[in-house]
Formats: sequence, structure tokens, C-alpha cells
Amino acid sequence: MEPIEIVDERWEELLALTGGAAALCYQCGTCTATCPWGQVRQEPLSVRSFIRQAQLGLHQSNADLWMCTTCAQCEADCPRGVKITDVMRALRAIAWQERQVPRGLPSVLWSEYWNNNPWSQPPSQRGLWARDLDLPLFNPQLHEVLFYAGCTASYDRRAQKIARALVAVLRAAGVSFGYLGEHEPCCGEVVLSLGHQPYFGEIMGRAAQVLQEKGVTSLVTVSPHCYDAFKNHLPGEKQDLQVRHYTQFLAELVEEGRLQFTRPFPARVTFQDPCYLGRHNQEYQAPRCVLEAIPGLERVEMAHSGEDGLCCGGGGGRMWLETARGERFADLRVEDAFQTGAGILATACPFCLVCLEDSLKSRGIKELRALDIAEIAALALEDRPG
Repeated sequence: MEPIEIVDERWEELLALTGGAAALCYQCGTCTATCPWGQVRQEPLSVRSFIRQAQLGLHQSNADLWMCTTCAQCEADCPRGVKITDVMRALRAIAWQERQVPRGLPSVLWSEYWNNNPWSQPPSQRGLWARDLDLPLFNPQLHEVLFYAGCTASYDRRAQKIARALVAVLRAAGVSFGYLGEHEPCCGEVVLSLGHQPYFGEIMGRAAQVLQEKGVTSLVTVSPHCYDAFKNHLPGEKQDLQVRHYTQFLAELVEEGRLQFTRPFPARVTFQDPCYLGRHNQEYQAPRCVLEAIPGLERVEMAHSGEDGLCCGGGGGRMWLETARGERFADLRVEDAFQTGAGILATACPFCLVCLEDSLKSRGIKELRALDIAEIAALALEDRPG
């Protein structure tokens, strides 16, 4: 076995990248035991080993580093409160420096550079999802909030339906809002998850500048990933921006009496907690409040929900990497949902919706349908403008 060299400079770099997050770890192994990869593979992802590498200032090329979905289940169960997601991102940052990244991921960054999105789609088509909705461009003098669609809801055909449904719901509530069309900046969350922190800083810096120039003070996102990026990773001087995920905003509208659902939605519904809404930002109640406000809807919980909910498998850049059959977390999740007797599997994240629908199809579960909460809310409106 070849000796492993410990380099002081690398230790200092990891310390700076993680803010010393790994120092708290005492190697109990809870992170490895709770990682969802252990449910789909005989050999689980050894999260503890990666944390130990960070403590010692080591970095060895390891393909397993890119398996992490940044779901934060390990953080929820860690007895020491280690920010494990930050450690994994830092190790990925060094892998980028050493050009030890999986094939295909550099093209995601190049797409960000050339197209302002990770989906390799033309920037001129960013606003086409709303071409027939007559949405106004955001004007701070006229509009209460900025509707931030994000890259996935702008380009993915399935996720576009979420954005369109949300437009109908906001209009029904009398909310004055605008969007930025093809000028909407990318939040860069995918780049952050993949660990290229310098480039993420550039992307987020440009986004913050656009929002400032447009006079945006309140922003509502479709995706929890965009919500997390703007809420937790804006440059320090831009922290006065009010950022909400759409379920939080809808819950507020319901509480204020501005949003009222008048069409019954007679269905049993179970809810998939998006990792970046729940474990990363501790928001579990808002989506459930929206569902409970819909007449006729019966909400049931899966065996593991809330902080213990299983990741769909789409975070951490995994949407751009192949996951072998039999190793997809969403396959387990749709089985959990099926066991509740629900007819609708609801979520509030475009990544979750895509992963869950794919698993429903591959597992042949026809008794269960995946919908986003925005779509359910739109179906519960007597009149659905837009």
C-alpha cells in the first residue's frame, strides 16, 4: 500500500473552504449509517471517511465523492452538528482543481457560462414557458414580488407546468407580480452543489447585481434549490432581499385570507419533503398548510417524513449523472407513498417531481400520480386564470 502524504497547505485550504466544519467530527459513523445510499447498495457511501480526509487535509481521487446528493440526512442525525454538506462541496472543489471530476460535469459549467443555465438551452428561450400568459416584466413600482422561475422550470417541459400553475394561483390571490423573462439570471445552485465555489461566487454575484438593478426587494422561487441559493448564499451586502419559496408565500396568502380554495379536491395525498426546503432550511409546515387549506383533500404521511424523509436522489448534481437501476432513491420513495394508500404523491420541487414520476413509470405504479403542490392548488381554484 502506497503511503499517503499529508500536505499542510491542503489542510489549510480545506479549513478555509469549510470554515473548519470537519473539526467537530469525532468519527462516530452516524453519517455513514444514515446516508440513503445504504438503502440501495450493499456497500454504503462512507461519509465518515470523507470527513476524516478533510480533518487531515487529504484528498484522494474517489468516484464515490460524486454520489452525495447533499440531502443533509447525515447533518440531521449528526450528534455534533457537523456541516457535512459544506465538507463534501469543499472536497469537490479540490477535485475540480485537480481535474478529477466525472465525465459530463464540465459541460454543465460550460452551459452556465454560455447559456446562463445548466440545461444547455438557449438563453433567448428562457421566458418561452410563459409566452401566452401575458406576464409583465417586473417593475418595483407596480409589483409586490418578483416571480423567479429558475432554470429548471424555465426549460424542463414537465417543470414548466409547475410555473404555469403557480401563475394561476398567484393571480387568483390577487398578487401583483412580474418576472424577468429572458433576462432572469441563474442562481448557480447546481454549480454550488458540484463544488465549484469560485465560479458559483461569480454567478451569484451577477445574479445579485441584476436583482439590485431591477429594484427587487422580494422574490418568490419555484424551486427549493433556488430558494436556498438566494436565502443562504447571497453576497453579504445583499442580505436585505426577502426570499421565499412559493409554498411559504402561498401559506402566508392563505393565512391572510387572500388565497381561498373553492373547488374541492377529493383525494388522499401524501407529501414528499424536498431536502432543500426541509432539512436545509427547516421548512416543513408551509407546504402542509397549503394542502390542508384545500377542501376535500385528505393528507396522510409516509412512514418516514419531515426530517426523516427520504431524498429523491436529484440533488447534489445527480440530475446530471447516471444512477444505475436499482440504486434510485425515488424508487423506494414511491413504494413508501404507495403503502399509504394515497392516490397523489405531492412535492414542491421540480427535481423531486421529475425523479418521482420516472420511478412511478419504471415501477409500473399506476394507482399513484405525482403532482406539485402548485398544480394541486391550481386544480382547487374555481376559476383558473392564465
